[in-house]
Amino acid sequence: MKERRDNMSEELMQWLAEIRTLRQQLAQVERDRNAAQESATHWRKLYNIEARQRRTEAQLAADDLQQVTEQLHQLQGTLTPENVNQNGIEAAIEAELVSLQTQEDYKRKLIEVIQERDRALEALKQEQENHIETRRNLTAVIGDTIDQLNRLRQGK
Repeated sequence: MKERRDNMSEELMQWLAEIRTLRQQLAQVERDRNAAQESATHWRKLYNIEARQRRTEAQLAADDLQQVTEQLHQLQGTLTPENVNQNGIEAAIEAELVSLQTQEDYKRKLIEVIQERDRALEALKQEQENHIETRRNLTAVIGDTIDQLNRLRQGK
């Protein structure tokens, strides 16, 4: 009888030890899960901030382009939306060329057009770089999240 009690007591101790171990493992898995959730929340917040900045930059660039276009139309007086729609792009360009009288006018106009083109190309290049960086960041975040989820699943 005493031997049986000792066996039962020993089994009970083993079960209690195993329960303690399982509780510790569960607590660790919960901590890992919470850390993964916090990380995902942090990266989501950073992504949203960057996305908002990109949208703001794109809107500012669009506003700048619209403003420059309006100024160009005001200065030239020949390129209006109606003119472009009625006569086509070639007719609008031709009308603008007619307004240029001297070689200096042509040089000045060419410089303006080249500068505007360069600004547009630079803005496009910057937007492409920003897009690539955002994509890299998102890919890294997704990879990290998948790794953390796999670790959580393996821990169960």
